[in-house]
Amino acid sequence: MIPKTEKIWHNGKFVAWDEAQIHVLSHVVHYGSSVFEGIRCYALPKGPAIFRAQEHMQRLLDSAKVYRMELPYSCEELVHAMSELVAVNGVWPCYIRPIALRGYGELGVNPAKCPVDIYMANFSWGKYLSEGGEGVDVCVSSWNRLAPNTLPTMAKAGANYMNSQLIKMEALMNGYAEGIALDTQGFVCEGSGENLFAVRNGNLYTAPMGNSVLPGITRDSVIRLAKDHCIPVIEQVIPREMLYIADELFFTGTAAEISPIRSVDKITVAKGAVGPITKILQKSFFDILEGQAEDKYHWLMPVPVGKEHPVEV
Repeated sequence: MIPKTEKIWHNGKFVAWDEAQIHVLSHVVHYGSSVFEGIRCYALPKGPAIFRAQEHMQRLLDSAKVYRMELPYSCEELVHAMSELVAVNGVWPCYIRPIALRGYGELGVNPAKCPVDIYMANFSWGKYLSEGGEGVDVCVSSWNRLAPNTLPTMAKAGANYMNSQLIKMEALMNGYAEGIALDTQGFVCEGSGENLFAVRNGNLYTAPMGNSVLPGITRDSVIRLAKDHCIPVIEQVIPREMLYIADELFFTGTAAEISPIRSVDKITVAKGAVGPITKILQKSFFDILEGQAEDKYHWLMPVPVGKEHPVEV
């Protein structure tokens, strides 16, 4: 159950949590016509700070543009609204979910006469895959990722996540924490909601954009951190068997952050422990997010709040 907060932002106004509702005949309910983002706000010693706020909101606008959804707010206005939401609810660390959706208008595939509504909610949410950090057991899914020129995978659209649900449910039903999808050519793509990295002989590999992967913001952060540590990063198609012979594997994503993988299809990754490169990247990542290291990339946007942290979450 999602823990309630007091307010949700809706089209420029704050409404009560229970009043943020849509009609059952809204276009989004029937056709999956939405684009959204997932963003984390961290608790730093000086107060709350949102991770890569500008980049996330720009991706929301980019996703909306692909689907011809005109949003009446600039990136800066949406970032400001997100900051206000965290301050108004007084809940951090937290997960922030902005979503733009086609609302109640006409029923039919053509969405042009349906209004576009924007909502933003924030609430507490812990680790997504592994609380202990020892790594998760995953499988290669029988479901492929979307083929090129079918649904745009560079857009973070609600409809895309029907494919993700199939991958996730199959993995859970078979006793795994997550599934890894291949693309339609049989190359490694990503998890149901995470990008994927493999380490082999000191090199860090990840699938390129042309392999139907979402341009992950945490993915980009990890690539930058790897270059800081002189770890070679190679974006190329990855054959399935690389998963079985990799020295290290890990997922990245807003929810997953940096989550090590312990085994794939019951084949242990190396010796089954979190590898040294994964540890280096995790430490660099969380040192910034916890205020233990300089935020030299300016990834964290402080949220101005007028009081001490009011809620333990």
